[in-house]
Amino acid sequence: MTRADISDIPTQNPCAQCGTPIPFPDWIEPGEGRISYLWKCRACGYHFEAIAIFDEVAVEHPPLAA
Repeated sequence: MTRADISDIPTQNPCAQCGTPIPFPDWIEPGEGRISYLWKCRACGYHFEAIAIFDEVAVEHPPLAA
């Protein structure tokens, strides 16, 4: 699975409601071929989720058997 590096975390994402830059996501949840980010705007209180989906080529699958 592709791992997130601290330098890969998005910053200054604009709020989907009011456009105010949000310094960093409140929650990051990696999954199979994707990473979900939960954002909360401190200016207007709006919450939204953004999902980064990776190409199948970039995803490493663990072996099914040893």
